[in-house]
Amino acid sequence: MRFEYRDYLLGVLLMSTATIGVERWTLGIAQQGIKTDMQLSDMQLGFLSGLAFAVFYAVAGIPLARWADRGNRVTIISLSVAAWGVMMALCAAAASFLQLVTIRIAVAIGEAGCTPPAHSLIADYFSRAERPRAVSIFMLSSPVSVLIGYFIAGWLNEFYGWRATFLLLGLPGVALALVIWFTLREPRRAKSTMRSSQATPALACAQDTSSADPPALRTVCKVLWANSTFRHVVLSFAVIYFFGSGIGLWQPAFFIRSFGLQTGEIGTWFAVIWGIGGFVGTYWGGVAASRYAANNERLQLIAMAVMYCAFAVISSFIYLSSNRFVAFGLMGLAAVGIGTTYGTLFATIQALVPERMRAVAVAAVFFFANLVGHGMGPLAAGALSDALQPWVGQESLRYSLLVMCPGYAWAAWHLWRASATVAHDIQKHASA
Repeated sequence: MRFEYRDYLLGVLLMSTATIGVERWTLGIAQQGIKTDMQLSDMQLGFLSGLAFAVFYAVAGIPLARWADRGNRVTIISLSVAAWGVMMALCAAAASFLQLVTIRIAVAIGEAGCTPPAHSLIADYFSRAERPRAVSIFMLSSPVSVLIGYFIAGWLNEFYGWRATFLLLGLPGVALALVIWFTLREPRRAKSTMRSSQATPALACAQDTSSADPPALRTVCKVLWANSTFRHVVLSFAVIYFFGSGIGLWQPAFFIRSFGLQTGEIGTWFAVIWGIGGFVGTYWGGVAASRYAANNERLQLIAMAVMYCAFAVISSFIYLSSNRFVAFGLMGLAAVGIGTTYGTLFATIQALVPERMRAVAVAAVFFFANLVGHGMGPLAAGALSDALQPWVGQESLRYSLLVMCPGYAWAAWHLWRASATVAHDIQKHASA
């Protein structure tokens, strides 16, 4: 199979998003050490890992995505990755809770400028039928970041402490930013003399419309709000992020407190489970969607709703288990299953909106998902753990996470509702 530039672009974008995703898993691994070092409560840790990050990620995401819909997306991604690397390394110098919160706010702004422009670029190079597979490959950045953030950070934290861990994982981001700057190219700058036969159908379309001014932000918001499918997708993401972030960022602390594991061992287990399991699930989900449900977003959304219902049940049994190996086995099953939804869901978003609205559409999803979900989820889990401690003691975190697991069925309901309108909304966009 012939290697093309768009395959290289996909690989570099995958690595850029994987790099910036390392921070949240590293924070999860390091939470217990930070708690001990700075004498923090679970609620403070929940604020640090959730709301402090999510508010500024959400607020910065919209203007950065707006810039991406009209400007040079390669430049935006490169600068964002560089800013992330510098701020990540600076976490090592934090001397107080307030300083750590401030630095993490800056990390959030760096992350906000990477994912929406990347999704927009991919949609330019791959057609609608190809996107589930292409976006799923791009979304492999999540399990790759898990592999790095859990395995490497777990052992670095155990041997050298959380400060050295943040420093060593942040510096490579600057080198990756230079690779992006010098090797990727913005298709909007392509010469008008490029023959359409040399480009993919999606890229040819992007070149034809590249000279058009993007619509006003008010117009974009009206178009997105009028799209019933998009509204349900946004709500599903907010719910997924609330329960997913609330549970996921506390999982390492749960295994430390309930099973007495060290961060190196936890990092290894999580790297295998969420890294390799998520990698297999994400890739297989995209390939299956492109092969068996190409251009059939309705079927894809129904399958995702079923997966989230199953995920709610399986996740509950993780925290009901008194055996760590049973808990790890259930996590592995859940990781493969839920991974199948990542790429197809974002590919559906790209099919729902015009080219010049794609980055803002993704940013809007992350705005609500991060503000409501990632911002409040870890905080809610930490506050619930503190509240349960007088009754269940050391196991308060176990029951806090157990209470949150059924929430995934709520997200499944929104995906099922979206499946009823997605064909109509895509057709309306195509005929507009």
